Amino acid sequence: MAAVQLVGHGGVDQLQYSTEVPVPQPGQGDVLVQVTATAKNNTDRKAREGLYPTKDKGDVTSFQMGGEATLTFPRIQGADIVGRVVAVGEGVSESRIGERGLLDFNLYPDDRRDINLTPDYYGHGADGGFAEYVALPSDQFHRVDNPELSDAELASMGMCSYQTAYHMLTVAGVAAGERVLVSGASGGVGTALIQLCRIIGAIPYALSQQDKAYALLALGAEAVLDRSDMSQFTEQVKAVTGGKPIDAVMDLVGGEMTDAFIDTMIFDMKQRSTYPRLSIAGASSGNLSEIMWTRVYLYQVQVFGVSHGTREEAEQLIAWIREGALKPVLHAAFPLSHLREAEEYFVHRGSNYLGKIVIVPDSQWDTHGKPFALT
Repeated sequence: MAAVQLVGHGGVDQLQYSTEVPVPQPGQGDVLVQVTATAKNNTDRKAREGLYPTKDKGDVTSFQMGGEATLTFPRIQGADIVGRVVAVGEGVSESRIGERGLLDFNLYPDDRRDINLTPDYYGHGADGGFAEYVALPSDQFHRVDNPELSDAELASMGMCSYQTAYHMLTVAGVAAGERVLVSGASGGVGTALIQLCRIIGAIPYALSQQDKAYALLALGAEAVLDRSDMSQFTEQVKAVTGGKPIDAVMDLVGGEMTDAFIDTMIFDMKQRSTYPRLSIAGASSGNLSEIMWTRVYLYQVQVFGVSHGTREEAEQLIAWIREGALKPVLHAAFPLSHLREAEEYFVHRGSNYLGKIVIVPDSQWDTHGKPFALT
């Protein structure tokens, strides 16, 4: 089959396209899926470049949550997989053949539904969807029949972004009526956060470039704050909240911005009825932040690190997708053989970028990719 294999840490030259990769075979409890679309995520790039150090900031490494490296080479990346079941393994009903579905991308360490302590995922600890076929657990490949959703659009709603976003909200206990600041609002997790806030009744304030304001407002943002001018950021927030502090920050940016985000929650503690909460699930502006711990503990700021989520959250998201409560935010599709170009486009994306890029196997391109091509 055709697939792109990551053969080592480094640049896009480490992504090798081949048409001679063996088709995987479904094991017990598995389904074999013919892939029609797989969303690209920032974690694909970060894993490729080895940007997940947890001890020495200079390490070139990836996830080792379980105590040992699970990213081995060659590896087929791609977590948010959509396709159709073409074969089943032992213990799986043949009635599932032909079913269209979306993958819950996690490699769960056990059967617990409420917690996920050693997060890993398809495309990292096991082969993913940048290929024509992939074998997946049948109970994590969820049927989604909505005829109004194309396969590419469905892939853009994948769990890597949406489950991360939902877990950011749930661990922070965000409730209806609360004001939520969303950084990195134009990306996959950010656009998911805006929609999910509205579903649970919270009020999302988006931080982004102003030329994306109209699209983010249409998606559900209460207001769009200008990320190009952080010098008076708290004043920006006061202007759109009527002088009220942010209740919780969903931070995908990190770096020097995190301290400014904390400012938006603590400038007037007398107006608060809950503790300030910071959920962080990314560091696109830098892996190191300088924060005074006295600000954290004296103001009782609760900090939550978020990586992936739980089975319960994934199943709730699938239910919302089936109901049409969540909408796709698809930017463009690229053929699988052009994955290197897609990676470069993603890194250098311009001001018109919003939502997700999906990768479509060349054999599926005319049906599932071409309608969403850039040109």
